[in-house]
Order: sequence, then C-alpha cells, then structure tokens
Amino acid sequence: MRIGGIRLLTGIAAFALVVGFSPSVQAERDTTPDVGARSAYVVDSEGTVHFGKRETRRVPVASLVKVMTAYVVLRDGDLGDVVTVTKADVRHAADNGATSAALRAGEQVTTRDLLYGLMLPSGADAANALARTYGPGKSAFVAKMNAAARSLGLRDTLYTNADGLPSPRNGGYSTAADQARLVGIALKDETFGTVVSKRTYRVAKSAVHRAHTWTNTNKLLGKADGVLGVKTGFTTKAGFCLAFAAERNGRRVVGVLLGDQDARRFTTATRLLDFAEEQIATTTP
Repeated sequence: MRIGGIRLLTGIAAFALVVGFSPSVQAERDTTPDVGARSAYVVDSEGTVHFGKRETRRVPVASLVKVMTAYVVLRDGDLGDVVTVTKADVRHAADNGATSAALRAGEQVTTRDLLYGLMLPSGADAANALARTYGPGKSAFVAKMNAAARSLGLRDTLYTNADGLPSPRNGGYSTAADQARLVGIALKDETFGTVVSKRTYRVAKSAVHRAHTWTNTNKLLGKADGVLGVKTGFTTKAGFCLAFAAERNGRRVVGVLLGDQDARRFTTATRLLDFAEEQIATTTP
C-alpha cells in the first residue's frame, strides 16, 4: 500500500507536469477570486502584486479622475480657503447629467468642505468650482493634473477634465496599475485619507451657505474589514469603476476595478481584499 501510495503521488506529480501546473500552483488558482471587471489590479504597501488583469490597458476611468483632482487641490490649495460657487459650477453638473453635491450659486464654501462634496457624492459641481479656483481656470488645472501624473510616474495616464465626464475625450485615460499607484500616494496625505473614509459628512447651515449632507457612494465602507475608502465612478464608456484600499495584516492593500458592474464591483473588491490578506499571511514570517 505504501509503495502504491508513492506511485500514486508520483503519478499526480507527473500529470501536473504534463498539463503544465504544479499542485501548489493549481491550489492558488482555485482560491484566486474570479474578476469580471475588464481591468483590475491589487498591490500592497510592500509592493507585492496580488492580482492583475489587463492592468496596463489604457481606458477611461470615470470619476476616479477626482482622486487626482483632490491630490492637486491638497497640494496647491489651503483647506481654509473660501470658494464662491458660481452659476457655471452648478450648470456644469446639471447640463452634463452628472452627480452633484447640490451646491447653489452664491454659496461660499471652504475648500475642506468642497473636497467632501467632490469625493463622497462625487459632485461635478464641486470639481468645477475647485478646478476653476486652483487652476486658476479649468484648462490650467487640467495641465496641473497632467504635470502631477508625469511627476508621479503615471506613464499611461492623461486627463482632459477634473471630473471624468465623457467630454472632452472621455475624460482622458488611465490604467488600473496607474490608478492604484496614485491612490497609494494620495493616501499618504492625512486629509485625503480622512475625507475618503467618511461615510457621511454634514455641513451646518451658515450665513454664507446652506446645510449639506453628503453620503459616500463607496459601499465597502462599514461592510469590509479595515476599509479606508476610496472612490467610485461610472460613465457608459468606462463602466462601473472602483478604487479601494484597506489595512490587512499590517499592510495597506490598494485595488482598482475598471469596467465592472455596479453591485459586483463591491463584492469583488471584498474578495480581492480577503485574498490579498491570505497571501500576506502565508508569506509573512
């Protein structure tokens, strides 16, 4: 029996070599989550890549563009600055059928509050107000976004606006790998991390602006362990997108899904985070 058992194991190993995989490789394949998104990438703070699928393919990334918008504002602006919302800011969201922070012309809102309006409800009106202010002018702001992309080593990224809307040119393009790199860098800013991790943010009514309550569109918050944010997005061309991050086993795991389905992106992200956690656990001494 023992000899037969040895022969059986030898036969399995030989079969594995013939078909091109080892038992350990096959076990890993069996546990790797199925990912329906057109592009995906998951990496941790040690640089270990846990998943990749067409991660260098250039595609529109919808409102994930606003991660760079926030990054530039935090770099060039002051959180205490006061921005006066214009009719053009409000019309920009309404005319493009975009999500908004429900801002009204004439409101005077701090940059800090506008960042929440930008990232939680994904307000195109907030994006327009911030880009107009910190360009100054939208064209100059987009130029700053692209200069930042180059300086951060995002070689496959180009921005054409501050909000990811389809006009002009689908909001530009990026890749899952580039967006994951950007998110990892942006999360080093404490304010950015605070904003994107907030599930609900309230602005009390004052003499210069009305009350606002903004809810985060990221359904991972409060549902998956250790989640830090970061951003959702959608256009017809880009599909449903999600940039996400979490602390797992002492490492920060960042992932990006591009061209996915609405609800599926959140369940997929949860599985990818769990998978990365398992991989970290097996490789950490």
